[in-house]
Amino acid sequence: MSDSLDDLAAFLMHRTADPDTPEEERLSVFVLVEAYQEGDDPDAVVAALRTAALRYAGHRDYRPEWRPKLGANVAIADDSAARPAELPRLGPLRYATTDMLRIAYYETGPDDGAPVLLLHGYPYDIHSFIEVIPQLAAAGHRVIVPYLRGHGPTQFLSADTPRSGQQGAVGADVIALLDALDIGRAVLAGFDWGGRAACVAAALWPDRCAGLVSVNSYLIQDINAAMTTPIRPDLEAGLWYFYYFLTQRGKAGLAANRSEIAKVIWKRNSPNWRFDEATFQRAAGAMDNPDYVEVVLHSYRHRLGQAPGFPAYDKIETKLAAQPPITVPTVTLDGMADGNFPAGDGAASAQHFTGGRTHHQVPNAGHNLPQEAPDAFAAAVLEVRNLDIKDNAGSVGMRNSSAAR
Repeated sequence: MSDSLDDLAAFLMHRTADPDTPEEERLSVFVLVEAYQEGDDPDAVVAALRTAALRYAGHRDYRPEWRPKLGANVAIADDSAARPAELPRLGPLRYATTDMLRIAYYETGPDDGAPVLLLHGYPYDIHSFIEVIPQLAAAGHRVIVPYLRGHGPTQFLSADTPRSGQQGAVGADVIALLDALDIGRAVLAGFDWGGRAACVAAALWPDRCAGLVSVNSYLIQDINAAMTTPIRPDLEAGLWYFYYFLTQRGKAGLAANRSEIAKVIWKRNSPNWRFDEATFQRAAGAMDNPDYVEVVLHSYRHRLGQAPGFPAYDKIETKLAAQPPITVPTVTLDGMADGNFPAGDGAASAQHFTGGRTHHQVPNAGHNLPQEAPDAFAAAVLEVRNLDIKDNAGSVGMRNSSAAR
């Protein structure tokens, strides 16, 4: 037994000692470690240990040499026989309580690191960032990845709270989470719904945002123009679910076919991404949230002017209707293989960014850019952090360049 593998076994035992670890997972790891220590079938057991540790790949103590070897017979042992390994999952989760929500989130990296919030979109979950997280943690960042309202284990505190999905709500949730975690400023990075939440927070609470990374640039909705400004017919076709969700048929369809609808959207959003069923199912679990249907429907109905907002967000929505500028350092990204949102050079949205801004086009990446091009997304977060440092030193001006990554 090598020292590195001994350390791997100890690492797994320590991680699964957390009281939030499911008993089945704890038992599985215990059996694996016991088999390793006794020297049983060493190749298969070591491969299973490496695979079991992958779910903690974002932890500060995880070592790259523990990754499964290519071609290894990867399996996870239980107390009877080997079984196929599952994809790594982010965990254990933590929880933060705000005025409206109990937000489930994953956290890793040094406690005193510069905070980064990674915000997922619809219909995705926190695993969009599973290969981004280790890179940011290794660079010294405290990385926090929440499930948005209506997704995963995140819950409303009261049955009486409206299940709003409007942009003001998801933006306010970002600030509420920072407050709950006693974080003054953080880099906000996201795509789709998460990118919009980050844009809202950056525009209205710039003192809380150390920098912004947004896929598809400026995502604050112009609701007044939403039902009167058409887009190209082929792109309208890709947004079929926007209009489907306006109907009672769409409501019934979403309730009955959450994951099936999501898979259709995934394929259209990312035509070049060959995701497998296990990858999809890992994210689809987030759609089992009891508030998922109501939150999703309200999001799309509100953005198209077909549902009113809720009073708690009226002041926020009034400010957003003015299309406020984003004044913090920003890096924007466009996937060059995005099936619904064609990549551009950033010029169309330039007027919305009045702080330092750099724009990149990312080859072969679709809409779920952090999962399809994790290196490019992680690099953007590190880049915007550097922009913030330079900005504080007074040396950053406008950046509207476009460069392939």
